[in-house]
Amino acid sequence: MLASWYDAQGPAADVLHVGELPDPVPGPGEVRVRVTVSGVNPGDTKKRRGWLGSAMPYPRVIPHSDAAGVIDAVGAGVDGHRVGQRVWVYGAQSYRPFGTAAQYTVVPDHQAVPLPDHLSDELGASLGIPGITAHRTVFADGPVDGQLVLVHGVLGGVGSLAAQLAHWAGATVIATVRRTADLDRVDPAVVSHAVALDTGEPAAAIRSYAPRGVDRIIEVALSDNADLDNAVAANHAVIAAYATRADRTEIPFWPLLFNNVTLRLLGSDDFPAEAKCQAARDLTSAAAVGVLTVDVRDRYPLDDIAKAHDHVDTGGGHGRILLTFPL
Repeated sequence: MLASWYDAQGPAADVLHVGELPDPVPGPGEVRVRVTVSGVNPGDTKKRRGWLGSAMPYPRVIPHSDAAGVIDAVGAGVDGHRVGQRVWVYGAQSYRPFGTAAQYTVVPDHQAVPLPDHLSDELGASLGIPGITAHRTVFADGPVDGQLVLVHGVLGGVGSLAAQLAHWAGATVIATVRRTADLDRVDPAVVSHAVALDTGEPAAAIRSYAPRGVDRIIEVALSDNADLDNAVAANHAVIAAYATRADRTEIPFWPLLFNNVTLRLLGSDDFPAEAKCQAARDLTSAAAVGVLTVDVRDRYPLDDIAKAHDHVDTGGGHGRILLTFPL
């Protein structure tokens, strides 16, 4: 099969190879997926770079955890009727060496989720890491029906899906963007009120829409927003943080404590298995009824995987970065 891999960590152009590798064979309880689209996530490029001192987990790694494609072979114990089924894939390179930056990937049966025929492969390849993370930020602490949910970074991969899921579940969504110029990119059908963080008083603006405070905060930059979050959190609010800019992040501890705020930290590789399965079910259901959309920023062929990784590493603007494979 045609694939990309790295045998050492480092800059994308230096360590990513593209060439032929043996076709994988599904083992018991596994399926093989012929990949049509592979999603590139910041977590994938961080693993390749050795972010935070992480070492090579395996001698050789095929990167990427997310994909869409078609099951073309199954292992022992898997229903043979799954062959030919369109699926979206999550967790392919989570605690496994070989991910989806290849013509074929092998995953446990339950990690290949049926993809309804009317949904695109691009959407399917965008539901894994960002979708499951978004689902966990919104629902880890119970239903949000009737609540006020604040989503920071609503134009990002996780933030946009979190806002759509919260709205689907009956919440009123308030959102932030970094710059005033980005406000016109926020979907008013999902977000009731949007606030730009470069305004003079974002906390006052958010409080004008949520006088008693917000019930949930979906946080992409805790080190930047801790004081803002404290200023707008309702009593017993939850801050669900999946990223920060400072490795040692300071928080206003006593005000948050007296406000009985819960700080939930979310690392997607290690969510409970049942939480991932529930997220996969809900994401597919929401997508099937037209609730979820994704903004695709750029598509690259496999030969340009280093450019795709560099695009993600440098921020590259909002929207998903995808690798596409010919059928």
